[in-house]
Amino acid sequence: MSDEEMKAELERLRAENAALKSRTSKGISLKVSEKGGVSVYGMGRFPITLYKEQWTKLLDMADDIRAFIKENDSKLKAKE
Repeated sequence: MSDEEMKAELERLRAENAALKSRTSKGISLKVSEKGGVSVYGMGRFPITLYKEQWTKLLDMADDIRAFIKENDSKLKAKE
């Protein structure tokens, strides 16, 4: 491989790497799972999947969850 070919390949790989990084850091996304649940991607290694009734119950508890986190803040760890 000549120097020019190596430089071109390096640039191509850098561009591909940047594209892959931007795709994975897009944040949180939602999908319908194979079994009809709602899956949240981007929170951790695996998606969080619940059925719509479960999400509704959890979302209805949002204020309680926030209060619980605030009350137990000193005991809770944050992912960095």
